[in-house]
Amino acid sequence: MRTIQGPAIFLAQFVQQQAPFDTLEGLARWAADLGYVAVQLPTWMPEIFDLERAATSAAYCDDLRGKLAEHGLGISELSTHLQGQLVAVHPAYDLLMDGFAPAALRGRPAERRQWAVQQLQLAARASRNLGLSAHATFSGALAWPYFYPWPQRPAGLVEEAFAELARRWLPILEAFDQAGVNLCFELHPGEDLHDGVTFERFLDAVADHPRANILFDPSHMLLQQMDPVRFLDHYHTRVRAFHVKDAEYEPNGRSGVYGGYQSWIDRPGRFRTPGAGQVDFARIFSRLAQYDYPGWAVLEWEDPLESAAEGARKGATFIRNQIVQVTDRAFDDFAASKGDSVRNRRILGL
Repeated sequence: MRTIQGPAIFLAQFVQQQAPFDTLEGLARWAADLGYVAVQLPTWMPEIFDLERAATSAAYCDDLRGKLAEHGLGISELSTHLQGQLVAVHPAYDLLMDGFAPAALRGRPAERRQWAVQQLQLAARASRNLGLSAHATFSGALAWPYFYPWPQRPAGLVEEAFAELARRWLPILEAFDQAGVNLCFELHPGEDLHDGVTFERFLDAVADHPRANILFDPSHMLLQQMDPVRFLDHYHTRVRAFHVKDAEYEPNGRSGVYGGYQSWIDRPGRFRTPGAGQVDFARIFSRLAQYDYPGWAVLEWEDPLESAAEGARKGATFIRNQIVQVTDRAFDDFAASKGDSVRNRRILGL
């Protein structure tokens, strides 16, 4: 077993126009002061991270790591959530997803997808140059408009969607394999990979590719009324990244899991700062320790009630208190006796 690394913080939700949140230097100083020891970097924000330079320049990567190290920080993972989303977009979502792409590519879905694939390939090389072992992303979605089986789906529709999803991701998975980095899909509603069954479908379609792995975020499972702890029992060998985000689900007589098109604050299910929701983090951290999870515990803040500043402050302490400092010996070693085959046979009456 090994002790989980952390606490780390995903910076995407904290970047703002004003200091200290408008530069990586300012964000690093702020995160370190809160007690974080690593940051997960979004790659679509050039004001804090230059993905192309990181993919092509070892000097840029060395300088970046050095500046973070001055604050006692490392990098947990890079994130291409927005670019990954654009690898697979159903036409119904074209206008909404255009906002994730450069302005010159909007209204041009084929070129937008090509750009997204190139971004993921750059991310594979950048992760290698930074010495990282895992990368965070979304799968995108071709079948999501049909997630509810009404009207009835024609036979083969889902299978064709996942076959096409695999065709699009296989070259990217190969790029990450060449870089020696695990590609971790955050299982998330709105993505074709949103639960264990859909991840299994994808694994089948990519022939169990070794770099196809999971970013485990228990909040998305709780809001789908799944059991996050039992999820780890099924899929722990593929979990290579971890977002610490809480959630609560309070059913009522007016709306349920689908939320009734309400805003986050009014939905029966909503995200919360770690410790304020219903996720059983004590059991989750214990399971991750038991299963020898090799990565980081990364705060992702998405709370419609509590401020970002307060969520970040609480998150560092919460994660640190949840991490299991794994033992290097059995608790009953004091009563152990040496093995002896002859003696063992005598004990058994043989």
